[in-house]
Amino acid sequence: MFSVDSRPSRHAWVLVLRGELDFHSAVQLHEAADALVAEPQSAPLVVIDCAALEYCDSTGITGLIRIHQRVAAHGGALRLAAVPTSVARIFALTGLDQVIAVHASVTEALPPEDGAGDLHAQDSASAAPTASER
Repeated sequence: MFSVDSRPSRHAWVLVLRGELDFHSAVQLHEAADALVAEPQSAPLVVIDCAALEYCDSTGITGLIRIHQRVAAHGGALRLAAVPTSVARIFALTGLDQVIAVHASVTEALPPEDGAGDLHAQDSASAAPTASER
C-alpha cells in the first residue's frame, strides 16, 4: 500500500511518502506533485519526506526526477529527507542522490525561515565552508 500526503510549511510544501513507490503507485506521487506545481501560490521548495518509504523501484526514481525537473522549471527546488538506509542505497546506486539534495531530516531540508538549522553546503557542492568548518 502506498500513500502521499501533502502539508504546507511557511516556505515549502512537504510531501510525505508511505509504503512502496513502484510502477503501480507512482501515479499517486505524480498527481500530488502536479497539484503542487499547478498551485498559484505554490512554495518554491518541495521537500519529500521519505521516512516511511519502504521501497522505491526505477519507476519511482523516474518519478522523483520528473518532479525535480518540473519544480525546477517553475523556479523551485526539490529536496529529499529522512531516506531509510535501504532506499538510500538505491538512490546512491542510481546517482539520484547526486541530482537531488538529500537531507537527514525534514527539519534540515526546510529553509532556516521555517525554523530549520543552517543548510549550508547541503544543496551545493561548491558552497564555501562556514567558520566552524575551517
